[in-house]
Amino acid sequence: MFTNRLEESKWVRLSFYHSEHYAVLQSFYLPKEQEKFTALPTEVIDLAIQDENRYPVIILSRDTPVGFFVLYDGKDIQSFTSNRNAILFGSFSINYIHQGKGYAKKALRLLPGFVMKHFPNINEIVLAVNEKNVAARRLYEKSGFEDRGLRRLGKIGMQLILHYRLSNLNQNRIY
Repeated sequence: MFTNRLEESKWVRLSFYHSEHYAVLQSFYLPKEQEKFTALPTEVIDLAIQDENRYPVIILSRDTPVGFFVLYDGKDIQSFTSNRNAILFGSFSINYIHQGKGYAKKALRLLPGFVMKHFPNINEIVLAVNEKNVAARRLYEKSGFEDRGLRRLGKIGMQLILHYRLSNLNQNRIY
């Protein structure tokens, strides 16, 4: 079983959203306990497409969409960070049928290189995670995001603001 997980995750890559992904994104499912912490892709894709500061990204295993997130670099991220060269990472989800296969971890490993390639002025990735979403918080922290003590009130409770400082050293630039 472990070998299958490694085999599957080696074919993971990140790609900007294209309309041909929409049908698969419509089939995404999250259990209620996960859905309360993030949005399903179809709930945010239209907003992301219409906003020039939002960049929807697909997590692909081979050529099959298995996950989704949005990067945002508009002025509204100032409530998350004072860094003008930061980008916000949000709406992160892995389709339930693909969870437990290492896709989330692999996508987060690929994220810094993807951001550095497509957003060369960005030097930090910022995200908000609900304090009750312990599994996600652990995953982010294991992936290099750090808690600097910033908090904000979200729709369903207190959120921790986590930061990932980008550098040109030791980044996995394959996506």
